[in-house]
This record gives sequence, structure tokens and C-alpha cells, in this order.
Amino acid sequence: MKALLPNLKAFAVSLCGDMTRADDLVQETFLKAWVHRDSFDEGTNLRAWLFTILRNTYFSEMRRRRREVEDVDGLKAEQMRAPDDPEWHVRMKDLAWAWHSLPFDQQEALMLVGVEGISYEDAGVMLGCAAGTIKSRVNRGRQKLADVLGEELPRNAIEHAWDKVQEYILLSDEDDLPTILNEAAE
Repeated sequence: MKALLPNLKAFAVSLCGDMTRADDLVQETFLKAWVHRDSFDEGTNLRAWLFTILRNTYFSEMRRRRREVEDVDGLKAEQMRAPDDPEWHVRMKDLAWAWHSLPFDQQEALMLVGVEGISYEDAGVMLGCAAGTIKSRVNRGRQKLADVLGEELPRNAIEHAWDKVQEYILLSDEDDLPTILNEAAE
């Protein structure tokens, strides 16, 4: 086995491109070979067996790393905390269902003014209509959301709901708002 060490190391370097990591891969290969030595059939190709272990160890690690996120300072972990309110998921589904019940022009106006914080005037310019039309759409949209949800919505309800949507985004695999709202509505 010791005679195969340079070949295994060269193969490991060709896989990962890092001498230190190659040393670790070779060490893991020998460890796995030792632990599973009873599965090696005497008289078969030891070199092929060790190279297969090394290759499989490398690819398993690469698959595992794709799912991992480097978080040295802990900021990502802080963002991924569970919401304080255990009912948030149910309310998120209700909000998504109510949101989809709005006409598109009201969704647009609420998204721009209520969520993004854009002024009525700027939203009007963006959508090609008067600021008064935007105010009307926002007001009708808020009222319809309140009616559908069966509760009186305070003025900042859309902003509060958006905070909940952002929490949902952090806990979701998706990052596209329409997809998230559709998932929540299902």
C-alpha cells in the first residue's frame, strides 16, 4: 500500500488541485480502506480499489459542499432562525391567497408603494398613470386585502406582511416572490 502513496497523491491533486487537501484525501482513503479491509477480495487489484475509494470520497465531499454554506462569522445562521410567531406560515398562506385575489393593477401599486416604499408620484410615472390613480389602487388593494383576510389592516400592514414574506424567503429554497407566493398559496 505504501508504494501506491505517490500515485494516490498525484491523483488526489489532479482532482482537487490543492496539495493540502490531496494529503487529506489520501489519508481518508487509507483510513476507509483499513476500516473496510474485509470488503477487499484477496487477489484483486488493490490499486484500483484504493483509487476508487479516493475518487468516491472526493465526489461525496463535493456533493456535500454544494449543500453547505460557509458561515465563518455566523451571520447566515442568525438570518436562518425560526420565526417568533408559530402561526406565521398559516398567515402567509392566507396573505398569498388574498394577494392573488387582487387585480394585477392593485398588486403592482401595492408592491411599488406599500412594499418598495416608492412615492405615489414615482409609481405613477413608472406605471404610466396619475398619482391619484395609484393612491386609489393602493387604497382599493388594501381594502380588498382587509376584506379577504377578514380583518382591519393598519396603514403599515403591507410593510409588516412584506417583513413576513422576507422571513419566508429566508426559510425557503426559492428567491422569486411570485414562486414563493404561489407555494404559500398551495
